[in-house]
Amino acid sequence: MSDCGKLSEDNVEFTISLLDCRWLAGDRKLFSRVHDQIIPSLVKRDWQTLVQLLSEVTRSRHAKQSNTIFHLEPNLKETPGGLRDLNVAVWLSLIAAFQKNGWPAKESVLPVANRGAIDAAFDFMAAVRCFLHYRHGRDDNTLSWDAQDDAAARAIGIPDHAKIPAADWMRAYFRHARAIDRLTTQLLDEVPASRASLYQHFQRWRSRVSNGDLSVVDGRILLHTNVNIDAALVMRTFEFLAKNGFRLNSETEQRLSDAIATFVSKDLRTHTLWTHLRHILGAPFAADALRAMHSLGFLVKLFPEYHLIDSLVIRDFYHRYTVDEHTFLTIESLHRLLLPPQKEQPSEWETYFGDLLKELEQPELLYLALLFHDVGKGLPGESHVANGLPVMERSLRGIGVHQEELDTIRFLITEHLAMSATLRRDIFDHETVRGFADKIGTPERLKMLCLMTYADIRSVNPEALTPWKAESLWRLYMAASNYMNRSVDDDRFHAEFEAETLSRIGELVPKKSTELRKYLEGLPHRYLRTHSPMQIAKHFEMSTALAKKPVQISLKHTRGLYELTLLTGDRPLVFATIAGVLSAWGMNIVKANAFANQAGTIVDTFYFKDRFRTLELNPPELERFEHSIVQVLSGEVSLHKLMEGRERVATNGPTKLQTATRLDFNNHSSSHSTLLELVAQDRPGLLYKIASTLGRYGCNIEVALIDTEGHVAIDVFYLTWECMKLSGEHQFQIRRALLEELELE
Repeated sequence: MSDCGKLSEDNVEFTISLLDCRWLAGDRKLFSRVHDQIIPSLVKRDWQTLVQLLSEVTRSRHAKQSNTIFHLEPNLKETPGGLRDLNVAVWLSLIAAFQKNGWPAKESVLPVANRGAIDAAFDFMAAVRCFLHYRHGRDDNTLSWDAQDDAAARAIGIPDHAKIPAADWMRAYFRHARAIDRLTTQLLDEVPASRASLYQHFQRWRSRVSNGDLSVVDGRILLHTNVNIDAALVMRTFEFLAKNGFRLNSETEQRLSDAIATFVSKDLRTHTLWTHLRHILGAPFAADALRAMHSLGFLVKLFPEYHLIDSLVIRDFYHRYTVDEHTFLTIESLHRLLLPPQKEQPSEWETYFGDLLKELEQPELLYLALLFHDVGKGLPGESHVANGLPVMERSLRGIGVHQEELDTIRFLITEHLAMSATLRRDIFDHETVRGFADKIGTPERLKMLCLMTYADIRSVNPEALTPWKAESLWRLYMAASNYMNRSVDDDRFHAEFEAETLSRIGELVPKKSTELRKYLEGLPHRYLRTHSPMQIAKHFEMSTALAKKPVQISLKHTRGLYELTLLTGDRPLVFATIAGVLSAWGMNIVKANAFANQAGTIVDTFYFKDRFRTLELNPPELERFEHSIVQVLSGEVSLHKLMEGRERVATNGPTKLQTATRLDFNNHSSSHSTLLELVAQDRPGLLYKIASTLGRYGCNIEVALIDTEGHVAIDVFYLTWECMKLSGEHQFQIRRALLEELELE
């Protein structure tokens, strides 16, 4: 008897089993002593340790099941949302009840608000478990494909006993599992951490992020009782969840659920929806927010056709999760690349893909494409891509997604299987790489597609992304990226062969086809791929004004960067001069492109950060800034004078890792230019120093591709000298001059 009154941390299951004790036969007095005296005394004395151990055991079991209810062949007992979780909910409720009144009546132990859904879930799960045991002839709780077919045919657990397809029967299973999982998760989140003082300190720190509409109590989001729950507040709540990673309090869940049920879908689909959704998708805990939105019915309210993949089972031996859970996992797998490591250090490939994700200009478009990439699987037909594109278009039009953004999303969904298909070919074959790179078009789309493929494979099942497959995916990305950078100068526009491209852009500038042909002739295809027809049309209009004003400038602020586009007639040192002016104004250039057409018009685009917020804090300076560029290019103002004193301007800050300068000349990658690839530590004025050195040695920059990753500058120049490639001696002189200029020889 004394053993029953002791809590053994090595055998917590024994103590937990005592909570289920009931008298069947034997000495009733002996049972009453255990039930009425020993167990209550034990629980009141050691309840904190008991719930902590129960929580740890449960979380460990969940982790073995990938922390999701949405398995295609779930274990009815062990999977989150299964019968064991219902046991856990009852045990935790019993322990809590002991602190007040001792043994409660078993039928009233669970929270009243959940009783209806939980009772229905138990009836379903119990019926299915009995069915499985009789079917298998043993204690086997696995819902295999065959067992699902048989259960659906027999209408197991279905109140009206109507036969339904196996996929629909599994949707009923997932609805019940979701109810159990929600209850168990709520109760587990109320269990304090083992180190109470540290836990309390952590919770106090986290609660500082509360705002006027909500508070964070014990790690749960609690809406204030006096707030009116409208659609805007619901969106702000999910944004808060996505940003901070908290879960919703059970009362808050119920209040949100009641409010969401009253919303009308068409009233939610306003032009501001994309702004809210952009913030949710870009936040580190976006997947948790999306799951909560989906669980409470809000995601379907926003996009009604999303119900097509709600708990949808695709029956194959490759996918492990339902379509909606797979979708959320793809977004989660990308965000995990940017989160600090929890236990194990990230693998080499995770580091590579994480760095690639940091380079994206609009990562939210990738997340939005992932949100809709498999929605077509809920429709009949062989191609889920073809089925899903119209659904995506209907869902996203009218919510504030711009046409250019929609084009990118459409491309990603259309081609989201292209990289996986190419991996089944010889990725070391030049023609394979060339065909794939030409199909993708731009480096930015290549990055997004690579990450989409990584996320898609990784989220199929835990073993899908093997180290070999991750390496192959990265090799294909690098090969295609190198091809794009090295083939720019050979791949140019010629009007007589590209009537379709000419017609598409010509629609935006009617009655100017002759002038447009002249402007486009000889421009690299990279220029056409990295600019929309609308942008190209604007550049063309700028080029037609060069006769009146020989320097045309467009400046805009977008996504945290300033974008400066300049058109002018080709002349020596134009690119270097612009880089020098930006440096003199204290701007930090992070990307740049330089192109020229056959007529000698250059199109240079610089993306830069205003380090000292000069233009932001002093709007009148914008006009003076643009005028300064024109003055220097026209020779009215000396660039040297403008740059005086700039050498003493603060640098970008200390770096943890110094990068050695690397120079590589290549005469084989282009038919008429010498390729210079330069990697160096970024610093103020670096691009100006490089470009001006090239200019002093008579080099003409045919194409420039400038990129900065962190504190590392990665620059590619296509160079000619008197319309020819650079000789070996010329390359040697430039190498020496560049190293001297950069003080790194």
